[in-house]
Amino acid sequence: MEDKDVIKALAALAQPHRLQIFRALVVQGPGGLTPAVLAELLAVPAATLSFHLKELLNADLVSQERSGRNLIYRAQFDRMNAVLGFLTQNWCQGQACLSLTTEPCDC
Repeated sequence: MEDKDVIKALAALAQPHRLQIFRALVVQGPGGLTPAVLAELLAVPAATLSFHLKELLNADLVSQERSGRNLIYRAQFDRMNAVLGFLTQNWCQGQACLSLTTEPCDC
């Protein structure tokens, strides 16, 4: 994953509605949710939701699939894991930063 991809993903999540939408899709899992369910669940107007879903799609954090008359949105778990991996890569120069004791990290 390149810096520009991580920046795009983090920028997309740096907005309260988009973070809530992404979080709801992550919690839902591979089944995904329709925009109507998301709008009701998060109390977000349909037009607002559509705008934010477009931004998450553009950042490749969610996928969209047509199922009959419905669109199903799903979190892109592989992309989410790639962003997390990028952020934690070489953290503390390869040493464990989180100790099971209360001792501070030597990083």
